[in-house]
Parts: sequence; C-alpha cells; structure tokens
Amino acid sequence: MSQLLDRADRRLFRALTPARLAWFHSPRTLVLGFVAIHVVFLLVLLPTILTGNVLGDLPLYRTWAENGLVHHLWQGIDVEWVYPIGAIVPIAFAALAGPLLYQLLWFLMTMSLNAIAVAVLTDRGRDARGYRAAWLWLLLSFVLSPVGLLRLEGLTAPLVITGLVLLARRPIVAATLLTAATWIKVWPAAVMLAVVTVSSRRKVVAVTGAVMSAGVALMVWAAGGIRFLTGFVTMQSDRALQLEAPVTTPWVWLAVSGRPDTAIYQNYAIATREVAGPGTAAVAEVMTPLMFLMIAAVLTLMLVGLRRRSDPALLLLLGSLALVGSFIVFNKVGSPQYMLWLVPIVVVGASRAWRQWRAPVYLMLGISVLTTLIFPVFYLPLVDGDPFAVLLLTVRNALLVVMLGWSVLALAGLVRSTPRAPGLGARSGARTVAARHG
Repeated sequence: MSQLLDRADRRLFRALTPARLAWFHSPRTLVLGFVAIHVVFLLVLLPTILTGNVLGDLPLYRTWAENGLVHHLWQGIDVEWVYPIGAIVPIAFAALAGPLLYQLLWFLMTMSLNAIAVAVLTDRGRDARGYRAAWLWLLLSFVLSPVGLLRLEGLTAPLVITGLVLLARRPIVAATLLTAATWIKVWPAAVMLAVVTVSSRRKVVAVTGAVMSAGVALMVWAAGGIRFLTGFVTMQSDRALQLEAPVTTPWVWLAVSGRPDTAIYQNYAIATREVAGPGTAAVAEVMTPLMFLMIAAVLTLMLVGLRRRSDPALLLLLGSLALVGSFIVFNKVGSPQYMLWLVPIVVVGASRAWRQWRAPVYLMLGISVLTTLIFPVFYLPLVDGDPFAVLLLTVRNALLVVMLGWSVLALAGLVRSTPRAPGLGARSGARTVAARHG
C-alpha cells in the first residue's frame, strides 16, 4: 500500500513543478479558483434560477418553507419531521425572498459557507499548509456538486470544517458551529462525540453544546413542538435496506441476477428506493445495534489513546473519521450526500499532515468520482438493475469499507505506538501537550 501511495505522490508532484506549486500557493490564485468554480456552479444553475425552479431536494425544502411561512405549518413543530429542528432555519431562510428566488439564495448560502471554510483552512491566506487542503476541499466540492449544491450536507460540511480548524484557538466558536451543524443534520454528532471524548477543549465544547441544545429544546417547547423534538431519530428506525447502502450490495446483485424473491422497489411514502429479498428484514433489524457496537469499540480505542497520551489532534481526527465511517458502513440507509460526511475530516486531516492522510485523500477522491457517476449519471440504470451501474456502486461501497478499515487500523496503530502513562506526573504532562495541540 505504501509503495502504491508513493507512486501516486510521485506522479502528482512531478506534474506540480515548484513554479506551479508556488502559483497554487498564491492567495490570488486560490481566490480566482474559488470564484471560477462557483461561477461554473452559477452558470449551470442559471436556467433554473431564471425560471424560478429548484433542483435536487430543494423542491421539498421549498414546500416545507412555504408551509411554514404561508400556512404556519412548521415541520418539527406541528408535525413529525425526518430532520433535526435546526434544519428549518436554512430551509426557511432561502424562502425569505420568495419562492422564485429559492435556488439563488440556497446557492449564496452554500457559497458563503464554502468561502468561510477556505478562509479558515488557510488562516485567511497566511498558513501555507492550508492551501493544499483548501484546493482539496474545492476539488471535492466540485466533484460532489450534484448533491453538495442541492442538499443540506452542502451547508453542514463547511460548518464542520470550520469548527474542526477553529477548535484549538476558538473552542466556543467551534462548539457553536458543530452544535449548529448537528441540529441541521445529525451526522456531525459523530464529530462532536469525538471532540467531547478526547479533545483538551472537551469541557468547553460540552458545556457550549449543552447550553445551545437546551436553548433549542426550550424554543421548540415554547412553540408547542416538544413531542417532535427527537422525531428524526424514530422516523429512521423503521426503514428497510436502501438501494445504495453498503450492506445492501449483495441483495442488489441478487436482484440483477433475476432472482424472483429479490427486487429493487420504490418506497413512495418516503420517496426512496429500497431492496427486498431473503433475509433483508432481519439484516435491517440488526444494523443499528451493530452500528452502536462499532461506535462503542471506536470510542474505547479513543479513550485508551487519551489515557496513553496519544497525539490529541490526530486522535480526534482519526476517531472522527472512524465514527463517521461507522455511521455510513453500518447504516441500512445510504445516499450520495453521505460522502460529504467524510470530506470535512479528510480535508482537515490533509491540512495537518499530507503524508499521514494521503491514503484517505486518494480514497476520498475515488469515492467522490464514483458517487457522482452513480448519482446522477447512472442512477436510473442502477434502479433498473444495470450490471455496470451496480458494479460502480459495488466498488464505491467497497472503498467506503476500506476507508473505515484504514481509520480504525490507523487509530489502533496510534494507540499501540504510544507508551502507557506511567503515573500522575506523566498524565499532568499529557494535559500540557494536549493544551498545546488542541
């Protein structure tokens, strides 16, 4: 594996001569790159914006916003909702200029948060190490733009990047951003869990997150929707195996092979494709317990690493990647936007140490390209059971398993390579080191 990565690095840096590297590390070049990518996004979306239409999940978001602003029927307040209640804030905000400008306001929100993430990664152009990560973020945002521009993950991903980078020097701001992201889409809870487990700033983050969450609960209670506050958890529990989930892949191949008791079907109630076949109901039942067992194992490794004084910054990032990877690989639900759960951690890891993080970087590039080929390019053939489309899905899901395996092995290796803390004095020294690293 190391030789393969070395070969990839040599090819990459052979193409990037010193002059080209200096050009890419220029603040002006980065700004031009950011603007160029978002101009491309805007040009692609322009026909939709000019006709007052919306794409992706935005038609549903706009309907929810209109129901609240016009008919005073709020998701998560008056009815149970599949998302955490904080998601209503960006969904309603994009409708403030009227339904015809919904796509434009959503794009402007996404672009603004992307700009903040790039600025924080590079410390507003002053940190040379951050340029590579900023370009990686722009590249992955471009590749995953069919979902990043049109779903809530396009907002939560840059929030998580910003929160992780600011954690060491601005823990309250970081905690605020990570908590807000969690109340918009639940996946950043995995990052928050890693932070409050091993970060030297965990007390500040835990208190800030608890205060913000209590405030959210109080506002929902005052609005009369407290009974729906955790509805996004219960609404997911009864789902069957979804088409794109890694665990579903064997049954997708059974359906492709023409087995009569296995089928890909449309679940009209929640507008998604699912797979039914021998044993799928039982597997769907056990996936959530398996996920929590895996999360418990990762947390145990992180706590051992904390006790042994492992590098806290690396422990946090590897633990976050393993936890988020567990959320994806052991999930009975799978969607293309889930890949944006992994991107922020890989990007921040690359900003810290390229050589340590080059394996997940290359994996993330492959996963992102395959995900966009699967959706939207080959999605309809996939639904129809086209073998090539299913092969793309299979390779993508295999890479997700490899990503999870790499993160767990790297986490275990970090813990194993750190000597045990011999006594109280060493633990005190560990706190000093952790304070320096954040």
